[in-house]
Amino acid sequence: MRLIKLITRNVFRHKLRSVLTIFGLAVAVMAFGLLRTVVTAWNYGVDASSSSRMISRHAVSFIFPLPYAYRDQIAQIPGVNTVSFATWFGGQYKDNSPETFFPRFAVDAESYLKLYSEFVLPPDQFEAFKAQRNSCILGKKIAAQNQLKIGDILTIKGDIYPGDYDFVVAGIYSGKDKTADETQMMFHWDYLDERVKTIPGYPSGMVGWYVIGIDKADQAPGIAQTIDQMFANSNAKTKTETEKAFQQSFVSLSSAILVSLEVISYVIIGIILLVLANTMIMSARERIREYAVLKTLGFTGTAIAILIIGESMAIAVGGGALGMLMTFPLANGFGEAFPTIFPVFEVQTSTLLLMTGFSLVVGLAASVIPSIRSTRISIVDGLRQIG
Repeated sequence: MRLIKLITRNVFRHKLRSVLTIFGLAVAVMAFGLLRTVVTAWNYGVDASSSSRMISRHAVSFIFPLPYAYRDQIAQIPGVNTVSFATWFGGQYKDNSPETFFPRFAVDAESYLKLYSEFVLPPDQFEAFKAQRNSCILGKKIAAQNQLKIGDILTIKGDIYPGDYDFVVAGIYSGKDKTADETQMMFHWDYLDERVKTIPGYPSGMVGWYVIGIDKADQAPGIAQTIDQMFANSNAKTKTETEKAFQQSFVSLSSAILVSLEVISYVIIGIILLVLANTMIMSARERIREYAVLKTLGFTGTAIAILIIGESMAIAVGGGALGMLMTFPLANGFGEAFPTIFPVFEVQTSTLLLMTGFSLVVGLAASVIPSIRSTRISIVDGLRQIG
């Protein structure tokens, strides 16, 4: 109890220095937490992938389409229970600014939403969506961001598929849980294919990729091999993989950026250590004579070390806790500012554990040198010391 009182008094002896150090640590911890959240958010699509879904795309590149006729052939493969498809539409809503961008897909309404059960659409809205050929459904975040409601007309200017497309908002879906992407727009592939038939030089009856529902996850390798062998001699060969592997292929395109962010986040930890170590060395040097006096009163070297370590840990824990509290509103604001880039942007438990662990390690590491120096110095040399 006596040591705890001394540690508390030492922490607040130089109030301005302690406050600035704690705030500096908090900012560094907050920056570390935000960078780690960006990295985890970038990989969220991979982590949230379903083991019961597979993706079959063109073997050459994702940008090349596949024939619609493949659907029935894939559906006959043992272990396949549902076959759907989607086509990336692109287009421009209002302008080309990042604020108005969101993913737009042409899909087969019934089978696609059956496979993606994490998208929850009220039954009446689903029926309205199926009934109207030029209707669409929007994710809740996109509808809120663009102030769109059911019945509104959404005009998209085509780029991949030329022309102006008018869509009626028939439904607004929400995610079953926080991992679901609520930033997509989906409309009828039939409507797109009809328009494509009127564009000279554009092949109709083509889809972007197939989404395949399977009975058991362990059947995926065999089903993938069967599909790819089935179309090995066609003009549009396929590459079939699990949804997780498919998502991972997109994330890998940004691997250099993600690695850079991770490196920067760990550099920040080094900065935290240097800031706190500098504070503790200054404090210990100023108190050498005090520690010598304490030794004459019967305090052991271990007790002196506990005083220094305790002060360092108190500052580190205070800065870490404040930094974690600051991370949540910052992450919420960041996620709201970039909802389409990061459909799910949340501080993960693993990030909080890392922030806590690093704060404790930094607090302990910063106290090593000053505690060793202070405990080893003799009483006589300590009394001679001018702080």
